[in-house]
Amino acid sequence: MSNRRTTFAPVARLHSRPDFRQRTRAELLESAGQVFAEKGFDRATGKEICERAGANAAAINYYFGGMDGLYAAVLEEANQRLVPIEALSAAIAGKKDARAKLQAIFELVVDKLMGPASSSWVFRVFSREVIAPSPAIETLLEKQGLPKARIARSIVGEIMGLPEDHPAVARGCISVLAPMLMLFIADRRTLKRMFPSLGLRPEDTKTLARHALQFSLAGLTAVARDARKEDQD
Repeated sequence: MSNRRTTFAPVARLHSRPDFRQRTRAELLESAGQVFAEKGFDRATGKEICERAGANAAAINYYFGGMDGLYAAVLEEANQRLVPIEALSAAIAGKKDARAKLQAIFELVVDKLMGPASSSWVFRVFSREVIAPSPAIETLLEKQGLPKARIARSIVGEIMGLPEDHPAVARGCISVLAPMLMLFIADRRTLKRMFPSLGLRPEDTKTLARHALQFSLAGLTAVARDARKEDQD
């Protein structure tokens, strides 16, 4: 018989492997996203999240420093699955004018709104955060929200032919973003009941994006005309 002995790596050594840590962290994020979407941050418990992830009860502190850190990481993950600033910048890169940039943004955003993320925890977590912001939103706002707002002001200002800091440009940005926000936070079943002919399928993406562009351009043009007249008076 062979005298070779089979040895097993200690559990602590297995848990220290990068692939194990990365997998555990990803499972915690996914489970936390589901729990936060269902119950909100205030009613979510670390115990339930760890049980769903099949992780040790101390895992949240180990990987995220606590529930606050975990929630902030979930918001960041949700943003990455939707429209991070990097994707937005890439979509408008090389576009010659503001109209083309706005079209590219609508196509990108509507594609995400109609895609797989729309039926995941991502939308529900973000919807809760938009309606009732937590302190965790500040970091995401600095890294993602404010840069996106600067891009929006630049594009809308160019379309309207007005300075970016003009009040009409700020109002124009809100008007452009509002329909996308409606599709983002509104319950799809309710929208379909209210407007049965409204297409909300992946194959309706181009139609919705084109409508959003036409509607926005017409509105911004009309508002800009009135704003210039008011400025001259």
